[in-house]
Amino acid sequence: MRHVFLVILSSFVLVGCAVLPESWRPAADKSDQATSEDSELPSEAQASGGVAPPADARTVEAFDTTTKQERAAAVVGPSGGEKRLGSTIAALGDVAEPGLWIKTPLVDAPAKGRVSHAPTGSSVAVDLIPLEADAGAGSQLSLAVMRLLQVGLTDLPEVEVYLSGS
Repeated sequence: MRHVFLVILSSFVLVGCAVLPESWRPAADKSDQATSEDSELPSEAQASGGVAPPADARTVEAFDTTTKQERAAAVVGPSGGEKRLGSTIAALGDVAEPGLWIKTPLVDAPAKGRVSHAPTGSSVAVDLIPLEADAGAGSQLSLAVMRLLQVGLTDLPEVEVYLSGS
């Protein structure tokens, strides 16, 4: 129980840091900013699609930049040719990272897939993004996926992960 409390507390601290006003954040080295902004390699957020939330985002709705059409298209059921990868306990990932994704140690390479949450009966098409961790270490879900799965943002839901058929 103590470990669960520490994980939840750590999540709050990390999410809190992500929404600090710019004036409270440590000054970043200008050369580091130029390198990351000018990089030709897509970030994980760009790879998984979506529009970055505005810098002044403070609410769940402001951070969740998926459109109604994207959310409607993402709510799916099982399809033929899927491969069940396993179940994982998931926490809320970086709320500033847009898109419909799960970062999980259950995949070795980016792929398309689906996550489902049995208690709510919800199922969402997602981008599967590798997470360098042991298979039992848990996963991270995007804000939009957490909302579509109808789970609380501080919950640690158990989800089933599927790889889409080719």
